[in-house]
Amino acid sequence: QVQLVESGGGLVQPGGSLRLTCAPSATIFNIVTMVWYRQAPGKERELVADIRNIDGSTNYADSVKGRFTISRDNAKNTVYLQMNSLKSEDTAVYYCHQRSLRAVYWGQGTRVTVSS
Repeated sequence: QVQLVESGGGLVQPGGSLRLTCAPSATIFNIVTMVWYRQAPGKERELVADIRNIDGSTNYADSVKGRFTISRDNAKNTVYLQMNSLKSEDTAVYYCHQRSLRAVYWGQGTRVTVSS
């Protein structure tokens, strides 16, 4: 069973940057979308950003527009989330999700803590 593995989380000060990476344990064929979600303590999981594999078009939550950038490496089935100008409200567990024509995949999450 293919698993997604996230990395790059950690503790960062407000205004700092982090880059999250999500890579599969094996090749996933016919990926349709790659998505980053996050879940803050006591809150529901929310979509942060997504990217369509067919044309690279992207979509962002209003709260992260202009600060976060989602990108992908098709050859590696890997998706990235560059997070700049981080705020305390960005503190959450970030989850990677990939959807292919046949299945959906989730990662275990990587924790991001923004605090001074």
